[in-house]
Amino acid sequence: MSRIGKKPIEMPKGVKVDVNGSTISVTGPKGNLSFAHPHGVSVKVDGGNVCVDRSSDIREHRAFHGLTRALINNMIVGVTQGYTQKMEVYGTGYGCAIAGSSLDLTVGFSHLVKVPIPQGIKVTIEIPQAKGDETPAKLTIEGIDKQLVGQFARNVQDARRPEPYKGKGIRYEGEQIRRKAGKAFAGAGG
Repeated sequence: MSRIGKKPIEMPKGVKVDVNGSTISVTGPKGNLSFAHPHGVSVKVDGGNVCVDRSSDIREHRAFHGLTRALINNMIVGVTQGYTQKMEVYGTGYGCAIAGSSLDLTVGFSHLVKVPIPQGIKVTIEIPQAKGDETPAKLTIEGIDKQLVGQFARNVQDARRPEPYKGKGIRYEGEQIRRKAGKAFAGAGG
């Protein structure tokens, strides 16, 4: 039996979970999310808990058991608390700005890198321009869908991944970059 899948999910106050066939809808103070669970897994609302069960011990059903429970739990956390990802842009002259429905990044190219902001994601810029290598530009990504927040953060980071020599690029807050020494200067041979 899946250790994660068999745990019931407690529903906080203000959260409503509806199961309609294979579609699960979660409504809370921050919004609503829906998810169609795979076959071989059944979901039922039992009082103040959501229970996930599987129909057999086939390998596929065992895999979906814990996954379904985790996804429903993520939806409940999303509609009550939401998800946040903070990012930092390191590099002299690097920066970020919001223009309409896209995030414009200045990351060392001759052009702006435009990353479209998906529906349901809110981007807040705390520091728009990096000052040297010590003070990075900072932005915060917020939303109720954990997968959407994570995917958008990855798309932003893919605009300029941190490089190992000077550490310039876009990284998650608190992320450590493994640095390399670079070329050693060879002295004049005698």
